[in-house]
Amino acid sequence: MSATEHVEALKAKHSDLDKLIAEEESRPHPDDIRITELKRQKLKIKDEINHLAPH
Repeated sequence: MSATEHVEALKAKHSDLDKLIAEEESRPHPDDIRITELKRQKLKIKDEINHLAPH
């Protein structure tokens, strides 16, 4: 997998996490621990994208 393909895959994962966070937040009783973990994963992916993406 090339670096560009890897970055695109990470961006897709990042988007998926956005959707999961939105779904969890829209529930009647959202799980704050789950939301925090999803946001942590999203931030980790964003950091990796920024590290890999050409500036």
